[in-house]
Amino acid sequence: MVLLWKSIYTQSTSKLTGGQYYDQTYTADGLEFLEHLRRNINEKMIFETADVMAESGLRDKGYEYLVIDDCWSLRERDENGRLVPDPEKFPHGMKAVADYVHSKGLKFGMYSCAGNMTCAGYPGSYEHEFVDAETFASWDVDFLKYDYCYHSPILHGKYLYRRMGLALENCGRDILFSACSWGADETHEWIKETGASMWRSTGDIFDTWDSVKDLVAQQEKLHPYNGVGCFNDMDMLIVGMHGKGNVGLAGCNDVQYQTHYALWAFLGSPLMIGCDIREMSDETRRILMNDEMIRINQDPLCRQPYKVKNHAWNDKVLIYVKALADGDLAIGMFNLSDEKSRAAMNLDEIGLPFSTGRTLELTEVWTCENLCANNASLVTELEPFASKVYRAKVIKL
Repeated sequence: MVLLWKSIYTQSTSKLTGGQYYDQTYTADGLEFLEHLRRNINEKMIFETADVMAESGLRDKGYEYLVIDDCWSLRERDENGRLVPDPEKFPHGMKAVADYVHSKGLKFGMYSCAGNMTCAGYPGSYEHEFVDAETFASWDVDFLKYDYCYHSPILHGKYLYRRMGLALENCGRDILFSACSWGADETHEWIKETGASMWRSTGDIFDTWDSVKDLVAQQEKLHPYNGVGCFNDMDMLIVGMHGKGNVGLAGCNDVQYQTHYALWAFLGSPLMIGCDIREMSDETRRILMNDEMIRINQDPLCRQPYKVKNHAWNDKVLIYVKALADGDLAIGMFNLSDEKSRAAMNLDEIGLPFSTGRTLELTEVWTCENLCANNASLVTELEPFASKVYRAKVIKL
């Protein structure tokens, strides 16, 4: 499980400048977000977040990484070509930050970029991959998010990510490699070659319901590429943001956040918290710490779900089924619409026609309601934006 203290910018378009590197064009909101990053990231925030992770129970639920995003360094490297933490933001240096995070029983992550600059215009790791990997190792870093802004148009992404993957494998420390290439350049076809343990399979998320739906649609064709060794990262969780923070925008309600969390967990995405956990509500805590949803996400077989037909003839309702390691099934029914909708699934589509003499005994993971499927089908009503997730056992009739 991953907690990512994530700082996001808004990227609108990319264009070539100077014939060598990609530049980024930002919306007004994007520029405001970048300024938010520059002003707010500092070691006090990281220390306080580590404290909350340890004391709130998040760490014990499996959220074990605390990761800094962009804007942590100075604008220039030192005389030896090494990255330098901003002394105003991190007066004790990054090794001290890592030590504090580790003292809380957590792992510490950092950020860099495959381009000559990061997305916010700080030094990237292009042509400095090995020295940067060694620097991160010297600070006892455990995780590297590696972004894709300002990358060379001459070199394909697979070569840039292979470079950093090889550098990390030879830096003398075990550092989890998170490739954030936004699914560009057909990332799914080559990402496992790079040594990455997870890869951004979608564009950036924003705190809106439309964004959640869009990323679910983007992910659908990529389900076969997710699994042990290299997981599809659908971007961070927006649960609990409520329009605040650097991707705030319109915000969602708690019903939408619960469905969003259930979808990310069900589809096998790393679960990365994006809200300010120092201010999370009881409802946010309830969603993020649901034991059964975490068990489904962390099932050791890491099988991808398959989609089954909604026989209530409503294409706004998604139904997914996932085989679990102990023989159980996880069944998720997700209403993406703003209207009350019915979900109906025939058991013969999952291998249980009536002729088998078997049915399903189910427990809904949010309410703990127990029920049995009748007449070789499972039918339920879903409120607007709501979902139901069942853990199901095969039993004899």
